[in-house]
Amino acid sequence: MSDLLFSTRGRITRSTYWLKFVLPYFAIFVLISYIDLTTGTYYDELEVGLLSLLFALAALYPWIAVGVKRCHDRNRTGWFLLIGLIPLVSIWLVVELGFLRGTVGPNRFGPDPLAGSGTGTARISGEP
Repeated sequence: MSDLLFSTRGRITRSTYWLKFVLPYFAIFVLISYIDLTTGTYYDELEVGLLSLLFALAALYPWIAVGVKRCHDRNRTGWFLLIGLIPLVSIWLVVELGFLRGTVGPNRFGPDPLAGSGTGTARISGEP
């Protein structure tokens, strides 16, 4: 798990991205936001909760590391994440990382994480 959260090397699949990172982090953030609201650590004038802010800061590097690995799976460098800083164009980043399949077979960032897992694409008859 530490390789997933703290290493920027290699590639990860969409399912790993969603099921082992995005959904758990979202659930934790919702829980912490609820705790902020019920314990009085939410500041209306700043529109932020103390615990939510601390969690977001602690999660920043893991978000970057996991995003870089998804970029690698799409055969892009980690610098591609900077496109997320552009309003509206950031939707493209969400589509790239969350919904499009990675490069089939090995690429310059490592072997295909789906290779040998039985989830490859089916071949059309007559295709080599």
